[in-house]
Amino acid sequence: MTIHRVEIPDDSEVFGKTVSAFANFGYSAAVRSHGHLFIAGTIGRRADGTIPEDIEEQTEIAIGRIAEILRLEGLDLSALVDVTSYHVDIHQHLPGFSRAKARLVTPPHPTWSLIGVSGLASQGLLVEIRATAAYPDAS
Repeated sequence: MTIHRVEIPDDSEVFGKTVSAFANFGYSAAVRSHGHLFIAGTIGRRADGTIPEDIEEQTEIAIGRIAEILRLEGLDLSALVDVTSYHVDIHQHLPGFSRAKARLVTPPHPTWSLIGVSGLASQGLLVEIRATAAYPDAS
């Protein structure tokens, strides 16, 4: 079984100084196995490490990070097949999340589960998104 771990370059404009979180917390941004790319939960933290107060901006950043991971693997958002997002105060923030998602994730849509949670890893985070993408068939 071949497993490939995606490494985010230290000079990534999208991740900025937050790229150190992968080593600090001991996890990979994404792992490729059996024709799929499993993307770890991504958050809406800016490249400078700050967290926007606005759910739409946090959502845009989180989806942008997923898009960057996909780009590093030669894919784009259309390769997504399954997504789960975790939301603090889901009922309050769902409209803003939905607006940002609609702007960035276009058909064909992946499956998507939304889960309300009481909190995320850092104070101020409102959304975390994990995803699975599929590589095109080699045939």
